[in-house]
Amino acid sequence: VEAFAGQRVIAVSTALGHNLALTADGGVWSWGCGVHGRLGHGHQQHQLLPKKVEILAGRRVVSVSAMDTHSLAVTADGAVYGWGNGGHGRLGHGDQQDQLLPKKIE
Repeated sequence: VEAFAGQRVIAVSTALGHNLALTADGGVWSWGCGVHGRLGHGHQQHQLLPKKVEILAGRRVVSVSAMDTHSLAVTADGAVYGWGNGGHGRLGHGDQQDQLLPKKIE
């Protein structure tokens, strides 16, 4: 895929409507349905091509998981980030708010 030019994808996670890819340098890329902010780009627009989740740049992500309406990422230092649909507390932030950008679980 041209969007990954120069990047080696080492893992993917797919869900109902969106996808995440993890590159060897710890970068996270997302595309598909943007409802609830599940792509992590700060808005709810759909993304037709893979786009880097810029807020996670430099955090060395080692694992990603795409759920139906939200996403999670784990960094090399053990931090967990959640974004997307916050209903029922699924993001682990102590509320039910949607997160349009990845937010660290405290």
